[in-house]
Amino acid sequence: MNTKHAQYMLTVLQEGNITSAAKKLYVSQPSLSQMIKTVEHNLGTPIFNRNTEPITLTYAGEKYIQAAKQILTINSNLAREIEEINHEEHGSIRVGIPIQRAMQVLPYVLPKFIKQYPFVRIDLKEYGSDIIESLLLEGGIDLAGLTTYPKHEELQYILVEDEDLVLLTSKNSAIAKRISSGTPIDITEAKNEKFISSKPGHSVRVTQDRLFVTYDIQPEILFETSSIEVGKRTAIACDAVFICPINYIEMSPEIHPFCSIYPIKGIENRRSFYICHRKDFYLTKYMREFINILVSVEKPFLH
Repeated sequence: MNTKHAQYMLTVLQEGNITSAAKKLYVSQPSLSQMIKTVEHNLGTPIFNRNTEPITLTYAGEKYIQAAKQILTINSNLAREIEEINHEEHGSIRVGIPIQRAMQVLPYVLPKFIKQYPFVRIDLKEYGSDIIESLLLEGGIDLAGLTTYPKHEELQYILVEDEDLVLLTSKNSAIAKRISSGTPIDITEAKNEKFISSKPGHSVRVTQDRLFVTYDIQPEILFETSSIEVGKRTAIACDAVFICPINYIEMSPEIHPFCSIYPIKGIENRRSFYICHRKDFYLTKYMREFINILVSVEKPFLH
């Protein structure tokens, strides 16, 4: 299998159509279409169902893509092993991490790492946890900082810190006047409150939506935000409520006199912050050290 062809075929599948894939690969659509025909001719059977939108795989195509991923992983691992043999102190790490978490983690991790590996480049991919998890599974990044729970057999989850979700509101809200701060509550206690919500793709949003469905509530949503900082501060200012990790509140002592905090009952899967990588991915020396620093460095933002 030609590794270039394999990468192109994976890109077509990921993009969902040949036009978008050609743009991403910086090749013309006719040349990409011809390459696909060549691969299918050599294989002796179609790989893609072209009459679907987005494009889908035939059964033979599923087998081809499965093999392509394995071959590209082997090729990538070999390249990294050779790179490490030749240049132990040089290279790059593609790190996926939500921007809020990056703001907290990287100021403590990067100074130590850069001091040890000044010639290793950090390529940051800042998205929500769901997108980052998909990038990691597809091989688009090397390491991922995820607030989640272990759910993919092919990923290695290395615990950095446990955390709990709480309901944050101002002391002037209706729920704060009714229930003392610190009291564990069911989410139904806030069903008549106005919510500020994390946007889809954020791990908090997944838990929030699951709670709403489980307890059959449809509260009013004032607006959605991708920033926990915006959410927690606006919730206090607007006498609204906001679900967020407790450590994001603890890191802002200036808001404590103005807010009430409630542990939430009924959350099935405890959230934890992990540094993750694919089990079949070869970790270079400097990648292993990045993980070690993240796990061991003193992190006042989490305490």
